[in-house]
Amino acid sequence: MPFLPHKPFQRANTLSPGLAGYGLTTASILYRLPDYQSLLQTFIWQDCDTEPEFPKLRAFIAYWEANLAGPIYSVDVVHKCLLSPDDFTKRLN
Repeated sequence: MPFLPHKPFQRANTLSPGLAGYGLTTASILYRLPDYQSLLQTFIWQDCDTEPEFPKLRAFIAYWEANLAGPIYSVDVVHKCLLSPDDFTKRLN
């Protein structure tokens, strides 16, 4: 599956991605340099994605592995939901 650039969320419907389970996902990708396999480099990836499947992150990693020469050493993922129960309480008051 080819990597397709994402479309940013429209300002008019900022609530719907949060209700759909999306959250801010940040991945720190540690990879080996193609010409110097003993050296590691960091790449930071960030997008709105759903937990725990992370389909956008998985698509990006699949694209990386298919098209880029630097093999991935590790991936650390942090996810923050766009909406929390406090958000609904604040909107009701």
